[in-house]
Amino acid sequence: MTTIADFTAEMPGGKQIDLSEKLGTVLLVVNTASKCGYTPQYDGLEKVYRKYADQGFEVLGFPCNQFGAQEPGGAEEIEQFCKVNFGVTFPLMQKVDVNGPAASPLFDWMKAEAPGLLGSKAIKWNFTKFLIDREGNVVKRYAPADRPEAIAKDIEKLL
Repeated sequence: MTTIADFTAEMPGGKQIDLSEKLGTVLLVVNTASKCGYTPQYDGLEKVYRKYADQGFEVLGFPCNQFGAQEPGGAEEIEQFCKVNFGVTFPLMQKVDVNGPAASPLFDWMKAEAPGLLGSKAIKWNFTKFLIDREGNVVKRYAPADRPEAIAKDIEKLL
């Protein structure tokens, strides 16, 4: 059975992270963008991250430029924007595609495990969120409009 432990993620600068290191941690994996109507959710993501980090929770942000070209910057620019405007301290990965032939294998797996509305696998927009349990399984997919604070009760059940 596939879990998040079977994947890697790339940090800005090219360092690979083996996501098996995240087993035992509840994760919220999010495709993000800096110039989107949902960009203020960075604030909510950071608040949820800080509230539960000491209980074994982490947010992983994956910038994506596939929706309206709303994440045009490079890794350093994205990271700086998030820190300055939203105080983001959770990890931001290298920019990825979440749909199409160049999609991140991690996102392909999460989409298959938790299809969207009407069984659709495609991610429709920025700030689609996937909740992963401590064993590395996808528990639930959340729509871009779902505010991070509203997900807190589901996070608490897994902690």
